[in-house]
Amino acid sequence: MPNEKAIVFKAGMTKAQIDALWKKVHAGQRKRGKRPLPDIRKFCGVITLKEDPMEIQRKMRDEWD
Repeated sequence: MPNEKAIVFKAGMTKAQIDALWKKVHAGQRKRGKRPLPDIRKFCGVITLKEDPMEIQRKMRDEWD
């Protein structure tokens, strides 16, 4: 897996920007012949957080103790 690369979706990206990134991913995948990736665009804008995700995670972990 040393040739694997990460795709970064940043807060505030438009659907057009996400679509452009996604097209690059799919183009590279067709060259390699791997199974198709799921369409994650359906999750775009589904959740809006009022708190830092790391703080939410920290609070959830503290509940376990």
